[in-house]
Amino acid sequence: MSEPKFETLAIHAGAQPDPATGARATPIYQTTSFVFDDVDHAASLFGLQQFGNIYTRIMNPTQAVLEERVAALEGGTAALAVASGHAAQMIVFQALMRPGEEFVASRKLYGGSINQFGHAFKSFDWRVKWADPFDLADIEAQITEKTKAIFIESIANPGGVVLDIAAIAKIAHRHKLPLIVDNTMATPYLCRPLEHGADIVVHSLTKFMGGHGNSMGGVIVDGGSFDWSADDRYPMLSEPRPEYNGIVLHETFGNFAFAIACRVLGLRDLGPAISPFNAFMILTGIETLPLRMQRHCDNALTVAEHLQGHEQVAWVSYAGLPGDLSHERMQTYCPKGAGAVFTFGLKGGYEAGVKFVEALELFSHLANIGDTRSLVIHPASTTHRQLADDQKTAAGAGPDVVRLSIGIEEVSDIIADLDQALAKI
Repeated sequence: MSEPKFETLAIHAGAQPDPATGARATPIYQTTSFVFDDVDHAASLFGLQQFGNIYTRIMNPTQAVLEERVAALEGGTAALAVASGHAAQMIVFQALMRPGEEFVASRKLYGGSINQFGHAFKSFDWRVKWADPFDLADIEAQITEKTKAIFIESIANPGGVVLDIAAIAKIAHRHKLPLIVDNTMATPYLCRPLEHGADIVVHSLTKFMGGHGNSMGGVIVDGGSFDWSADDRYPMLSEPRPEYNGIVLHETFGNFAFAIACRVLGLRDLGPAISPFNAFMILTGIETLPLRMQRHCDNALTVAEHLQGHEQVAWVSYAGLPGDLSHERMQTYCPKGAGAVFTFGLKGGYEAGVKFVEALELFSHLANIGDTRSLVIHPASTTHRQLADDQKTAAGAGPDVVRLSIGIEEVSDIIADLDQALAKI
């Protein structure tokens, strides 16, 4: 059989009928730990001489199917599923950073990531340097001898802008740095960052991958392309690990060493494990990812076109619209569609935004994206509230901004709800 297509991988990758029962759906292995064959078997598992299950905090068979499936969809060598998107980011940087070191991050990020990078990471003495992702010279200017990585989103949340992944990857690799791409908004159905030069991909599986707003999860995908032993900047991978009898992870595990490091050094000790039940729910959601994402994109484009001509709307930022600043990049990186999330500005500013979200009926007002249902939020009063006004504007969450996550309902019903709410401002 030839290499399966994306739609087939979304259903079958990583999964086989259960060998014990013949169950076709991946079982939920709701257990904390696993029995060893004998003392030698246990020793080989703990010493990384053999792969297998020890404890669900480190790995679990349900989780393993999810990891293999996401790795296949992204075109990576291996993956690690964790408790949330934030957990994925923490584990990635724990493998890369030592106290006092830096990373460069796009200013166009999810507000929670801005908060995590700018505040929580200070507790580890990991230092972020912000850059304009559309100014390649600015990105390069932020790089110093202490820089360990560059971090961007493929489609930025909340503005829905598409970044030039390949150009930023060239900068990263010129300085022998890995490029980390958060692909939550696009999913691998729309964009596969590893094909454009990224080295590591992260997701909040809570969003479009799970797709139903019912389970938290995150994932790290190892692209297998980065040389962790080129110099001494990444000792977690290039130097002997005392907790594993001197094993050098990159030397031992090659092109999936980063995923191993995240599992056996990060997840093992920091502990943000995904539950087997959540892994099962997200796996089930991924089976319909291609169908859902195309419907999301088709609906979002129709809604964006409608709002673009509305008298109450000052502007619409959606890469799927001809003339949008990201439209050309969208055609390069996301040719199937620009995703489901975009922002628009109300002429009435902050007060109009608050009134608008309160008047909607079909839309749910909540802090999430990527649900089958249409969702709305006014970022300046919610997700980005903790930021200063200039930071809100820089992040694409100014006072007039409303973010929509367009669901898969009948599009005429979505538009009717928007129109009745706009009429009440």
